[in-house]
Amino acid sequence: MGSLALLLIAPTIAAEPVESGDLSLAQAISAALAGNPELLSSAYTLRAADARIAQADLGPNPELSVQLEDFAGTGRVRGVDAAQATFALSQVIELGGKRGRRRDAAQAERNLLEIEGEARQLDVLAEVTRRYIHLATDQEQLKLARRATELAQKTLAGVGQRVTAAKSPEVELHRARIALTRVKVEQEHAEHKLLSSRRKLAAMWGENDPRFDAVSADLFSLRRPGEFEALVTRLKANPDFIRFASQARLRDAELRLAETRRMPNVQVGAGIRRLQETQDEAFVMSFSMPLFSGARSAGAIAEASARREQVAADEQAAWVRAQAQLFELYQELRHSLTAAETLRTEVLPQMESVLAQTEYAYRRGRYSYLEWIDAQRELIDAQRSLIEAAANAHRYVAEIERLTGEPLAGAPSAVPAN
Repeated sequence: MGSLALLLIAPTIAAEPVESGDLSLAQAISAALAGNPELLSSAYTLRAADARIAQADLGPNPELSVQLEDFAGTGRVRGVDAAQATFALSQVIELGGKRGRRRDAAQAERNLLEIEGEARQLDVLAEVTRRYIHLATDQEQLKLARRATELAQKTLAGVGQRVTAAKSPEVELHRARIALTRVKVEQEHAEHKLLSSRRKLAAMWGENDPRFDAVSADLFSLRRPGEFEALVTRLKANPDFIRFASQARLRDAELRLAETRRMPNVQVGAGIRRLQETQDEAFVMSFSMPLFSGARSAGAIAEASARREQVAADEQAAWVRAQAQLFELYQELRHSLTAAETLRTEVLPQMESVLAQTEYAYRRGRYSYLEWIDAQRELIDAQRSLIEAAANAHRYVAEIERLTGEPLAGAPSAVPAN
């Protein structure tokens, strides 16, 4: 079965329509890239960020003011004969490089959103892989349930022969029929689980009625991991950690923007005044700036500085957690591989032999019905354990590759189902 390594080449996979037949992991990933609603929304998030960059690059607009004084009063200023009308334009001039810093902060935020989008894409595609593995597991479980049904049918026929020949009590025939009914119910349940797993996988690309029939996965083709230290070195390449670098750049940009607010903006204006009473005109000019703005920006600067330092602390904490999680996944993977190999090479061959010998002995009256049934049950349980061990190994590989952002080293080793 393909692995989560496909996530690394997923952006280059052309979208393939999901048709009837067997579905590969590459096709499932391609379909999710093209149709997953969560991934589609990321494009709008980046478009909104681009709009914020354009908005941040705009300076203050000039202002037009009209002022009318000394009118509609009493005495000399009654009416508008003594009015003064002023028409002026004013402009706020940003000092300290605020506009550039504001644009830099918006761009840094956009870069962070892009990295977060890549991490979100990995999350979605990792979930596709998990559901793909789950469906492959359910397919194998259904095969096993059908084999259990075949064994129960064979047992019923064998018991019937002995009961007919008066070599076994009739109660064994009833028990064999009950056992067959129970395994048929289990097979029916496995069929329903498979249908649910197919639908859950198809939902990853927004499809409610799956068109594919099955997944073309070899659940028993497993890969052994390389050295743990090599996996640790790959952690930094994960978008989850690249995000910290982008977040640090954003916090740096926000800090620089906060520092520019120490320098106050100034507002200058100029216009013309009309004195109606004397029919004279005169120019007017204005200049204003806030006082003590440096002291008022100290809190914002301290906040931005603390948020910048927090990024480093968060990254260190995430790094420790990731290493611990990676080590746990690595150990669980090794255990699953060992379990699968032991079941394949030691347990199952003996179980098959025990079942054949027990059946042979039962038909000749040397073993009881219960011993035959127990041998069947132990074989089915061992095969089920092999399926779970192989499925767990694939799950751990997927989680490790999600953490490291790279394919897991190691050649595949085939683990037959029987």
